[in-house]
Amino acid sequence: MRHRKAAMIAIIDYGMGNLRSVHKAFAAVGHDAVVTRDSHVLNKASHLVLPGVGAFADCMANLDQYGLIDPIHKGIASGKPFLGICLGLQLLFTESEEFGMHKGLDIVPGKVRRFQFESGSAMETSSMSNALKVPHMGWNELAVKRVAPPLQHVPAGQHVYFVHSYYVEPSDPSVIATTTNYGTSFVSSIWRDNIFACQYHPEKSQTVGLQIVKNFAEWR
Repeated sequence: MRHRKAAMIAIIDYGMGNLRSVHKAFAAVGHDAVVTRDSHVLNKASHLVLPGVGAFADCMANLDQYGLIDPIHKGIASGKPFLGICLGLQLLFTESEEFGMHKGLDIVPGKVRRFQFESGSAMETSSMSNALKVPHMGWNELAVKRVAPPLQHVPAGQHVYFVHSYYVEPSDPSVIATTTNYGTSFVSSIWRDNIFACQYHPEKSQTVGLQIVKNFAEWR
């Protein structure tokens, strides 16, 4: 009987992000992970994870400072399963309008935009919209458009945890895996080839989030 080779999961440390909680989530589902910014470790890893909390431009500057941009590009190009979480999703895109326009990794064509709930807009005329705040924070529902490998065994209508003021707008709608409604329908996760990236935090999304983490770790 052939045994499946164990995954070597590398969580990319660029000096920002919720590294500890992501690391603990992998441990909770029985998979070891290492937090690292060592390019040699990243190159040898079977799976790459890019978590993110913070400002887009600062995160891109840190990725550049620590020499992490090239290992990310090479890892994705080699076909390794790649998970982007929250800002780790946004950084994959061409550019972000957060505090001016800033270039991203440009791996997935598209832009990162801010939620706009402006006074007098059609959105503001609804009673629900008056309660909408930026950042979008808390539990919200996933509408699954395509069942990416990390979404296997995740039933329709599950709720996951969000904290964000910006959302992605891919140039190619075929990469959309899930959407979520917050005053407007926005892209809450994408899937293209070996890339899965989500705006929500699976590591903070209890049972359903741990299922996504487990699925990713076992994605080959």
